Amino acid sequence: MALVMNINCREAVTLIGGFLDGTLARRERRRLEKHVAACDACREYLEQMRAIIAVTGRVGPEDLSDDALEVLMDLYDTYRRDLDESS
Repeated sequence: MALVMNINCREAVTLIGGFLDGTLARRERRRLEKHVAACDACREYLEQMRAIIAVTGRVGPEDLSDDALEVLMDLYDTYRRDLDESS
């Protein structure tokens, strides 16, 4: 049985955070690298995320107010729900 290695742009975007912080499993990292090498849009998105991190640095939950953290968590929950519904 062959493993499916290709990913689409939506999946690539969900993997980029883990790629940038070094938490992706080797297989997922390879899949993302292959996709980004062939996809101009995702390559640009990855570069934009790198630039944002370079400019803003790292922000952890302890750096945010309770209100800001709640807003971000609500946005993330909405994003995940929309992603699950479209799958």
